Amino acid sequence: STCACVEYYGKALEALIKQVRIMSIHGKMKHKRNKIFTEFRKLPGGILVCTDVMARGIDIPEVHWVLQYDPPSSASAFVHRCGRTARIGNVGSALVFLLPMEESYVNFLSINQKCPMQEMKPQANVLDLLPKLKSLALADRAVFEKGMKAFVSYVQAYAKHECNLIFRIKDLDFASLARGFALLKMPKMPELRGKSFPDFTPVAVNTDSISFKDKNREKQRQKKLEEQR
Repeated sequence: STCACVEYYGKALEALIKQVRIMSIHGKMKHKRNKIFTEFRKLPGGILVCTDVMARGIDIPEVHWVLQYDPPSSASAFVHRCGRTARIGNVGSALVFLLPMEESYVNFLSINQKCPMQEMKPQANVLDLLPKLKSLALADRAVFEKGMKAFVSYVQAYAKHECNLIFRIKDLDFASLARGFALLKMPKMPELRGKSFPDFTPVAVNTDSISFKDKNREKQRQKKLEEQR
């Protein structure tokens, strides 16, 4: 749903999935966008993490799966997203992830877009990759900050969803969401003010001590901290 989520999950997938090319693309990239898109089209296989910048008017041959991690804010965008696969007589699949409280979106799409959908049962024996993501965040401040930004942007995008009768911010389980983003602590943001989260356990680490792997960025950060002190 947001550029920050693409940046974070693109980075996460790079670390979690080996021997598969992972590329990321979003609206804020401007000049790099065409280069990444052209490169992805030439690949024999790979994963492209993207925002709705890729939902329409773009042709990539042989896309086998379109995974919609966040339901799009408009119903027509849903169909355009699905249309990235199974083009020109080919067969493909599209999957959207929904929370139990969001399931009326299925009826909404069948009425609004005449788009029938089938439920796909959750996979059995799924690996828990969240501890590895947490380790990545503890080892590199860039990953930690990307995760925090992604979470904040996700909540803000959810609050602005066009189908706000189905996607209600007040029903969102912030603790589960923070665990899903592998956050080390809850960020400070207006939507969370005055709330407590007994189901979320922050790491017992002072997050200010997490340094950037990039030596230049870390040097700049230390300089800033010194000025503040």
